[in-house]
Formats: sequence, C-alpha cells, structure tokens
Amino acid sequence: MFVPVFDLKDLPAACPPNTSWIGLDLGEKTIGVAVSDASRMIASPLQLIRKTKFTQEAEALFKLMDGRNVSALVIGLPLNMDGTEGPRAQSCRAFARNLERIRPVNIAFQDERLSTAGVERFLIEELDLNRKRRAEVVDRTAASWILQGALDQLRISSGQI
Repeated sequence: MFVPVFDLKDLPAACPPNTSWIGLDLGEKTIGVAVSDASRMIASPLQLIRKTKFTQEAEALFKLMDGRNVSALVIGLPLNMDGTEGPRAQSCRAFARNLERIRPVNIAFQDERLSTAGVERFLIEELDLNRKRRAEVVDRTAASWILQGALDQLRISSGQI
C-alpha cells in the first residue's frame, strides 16, 4: 500500500491526536533519531541507528515507532543552499520510498539546511563539548533540531505562537 509523502502543513490532519512523531537525520554512517512528546510541542534526541542494511535500519525504526505510539516521521531533507535538491536529498527521498514499500508510514520532509552546522556550533559554544563527544551526539541532536523546527513551524502557521 502506498502512503503519500505529506506537505508538512498537512501532516497533523493525517495523524491521530496524542501521538508522537519521530524526526530523522539521515547521515552517511548513522541515522539520528529524535522523538516528540504526544502533544507535539517538544522534540528530544533519542538515539542513533547505525547504518548497515536497509531492512535492519527499517526494523529498528519501526520498533521505535511501535514502542512510542508514533504516527509520523519527519525526515530532514538536505537541500542545497539555493533550494535545489542534490544527491543527498534524492537519497533521503529514496529512503522514504523504501520504508513505504515495507509498511505504510506518514512522512513529511523538513528543510535541514544548516541543521548540522547549527548543532555543531551549539555543542561547541554553549556546551563546550570536545570533538569526540560532539561526534557521539551530533546526529541525534540534529534530528531533534529538524523535528523541533517542523513542530515550531506548524505552531507558527496555525497561530499558536
């Protein structure tokens, strides 16, 4: 069964109330995972999924979704600075299509330009983390940044902020 990828503004209507969303930062070696609370106000870093085989990654993700009453995924879309899509963005779209082939999933993409750079700057300037420690937390923190950006954008557009 094919489930369409939603425009972010249409995602809430496709999801039952009081369900969480998961945010993903798809890296080359890991997938950063963040989760929202059931009211979809706050995103928190959750964990990393090490990239191995797609089916194992999908299985780990679906297990997280099932255990946390998750109704949607917000996947970071790494657009070029001019807004065009390059190979990394196409890879993210392919990841979403492959997930949908296994199981119906509500998915929306969120522009993630500069999310990793912003997270790196925060981890250095505000938390004073060294390079090794930053490497351990940057992807899941970037996933949280992506998901929080989507949640905030929806609240702003609905007049809640």
